Amino acid sequence: MTVDVSLDLSAGAVDLTVQLVDIESVSRNEQAIADAVEDALRELDHLSVTRHGHTVVARTELGRGERVVIAGHLDTVPLNDNLPARREGELLHGLGTCDMKGGDAVILRLAATVPEPNRDVTFILYEAEEIDSEFNGLNLLSQSHPELMEADFAILMEPSNAEVEAGCQGTLRVEVRATGERAHSARSWKGVNAIHRATPILERLTTYEPRKPLIDGLEYHEGLNAVGIRGGVAGNVLPDECVVEVNYRFAPDRSEEEAQQHVRDVFEGYDVRVTDSAPGALPGLDLPAAKAFIEAVGREVNPKFGWTDVARFTALGIPAVNFGPGDPMLAHKQDEHVPVEHIERCERQLKEWLSS
Repeated sequence: MTVDVSLDLSAGAVDLTVQLVDIESVSRNEQAIADAVEDALRELDHLSVTRHGHTVVARTELGRGERVVIAGHLDTVPLNDNLPARREGELLHGLGTCDMKGGDAVILRLAATVPEPNRDVTFILYEAEEIDSEFNGLNLLSQSHPELMEADFAILMEPSNAEVEAGCQGTLRVEVRATGERAHSARSWKGVNAIHRATPILERLTTYEPRKPLIDGLEYHEGLNAVGIRGGVAGNVLPDECVVEVNYRFAPDRSEEEAQQHVRDVFEGYDVRVTDSAPGALPGLDLPAAKAFIEAVGREVNPKFGWTDVARFTALGIPAVNFGPGDPMLAHKQDEHVPVEHIERCERQLKEWLSS
């Protein structure tokens, strides 16, 4: 059953965060919040608003020389006895306060209070970020209406402690397979132990020296690590297969294809099978829009070591950064919360950037 709710965009960003948090929107249940967001944005005459599933896109059409995308997801992880929102001093508690309805509130306030930005802006509030990529609203939009994501620069308002985290690393998972020949363990010389043959795989990982490339003045730190291992048939049988699961976090100056080839080179002589892959995102801090953004924010810029949806923009050739209120380490926790100051600062700095 759809809940009839509304949003007051004239409220401050903190109060608006409370409004958003109190609309339960666990992934795949975003209709009520998407309806409320769409209705509120359609009241703003300076925006062109479209709806795609439970993803809402609002755009200015002022003919400016640059366009930026500011995006945030509307869904949350499942409830954990952490609704409704509550404020305790300078902290706002509740499901989604950090990840990422504080950022969504900032987006909506910018949409409402900056009718003539110095750059054209596309605001995207999308569904299903917290679950499989096939449901991700930004992913679906990039496939169905990529023109709506076109821009010179993008900001994803994922929690980043109200600091700028530029780009993101790519991620790759592979299975490295060692093979042997089964035999009874009492006559082990009649077979070949695949687990023993996997020893060089682990040795290569132990001695691996990760790259630390500088990109736009930021040092990214790569990592190649075993994250799982499986093998064995029975307590009295030499195994004929041993599989080491390896995760490679690669800097965004490498493509997925280059990352895959690098891993194959590291494990030359072994069967390497890719099980999951996602590209990184270049920071693009040398671009005019990014430079102006960094100057306006006036904060230290850090590389993003995890993976976020900024990579979807890079796939479209759009440099992107993460910039949003909240500590990402608090995302998905029962005691999820966000400092009020983070929300207010993000709103103020982005408003200044779009108004100067």
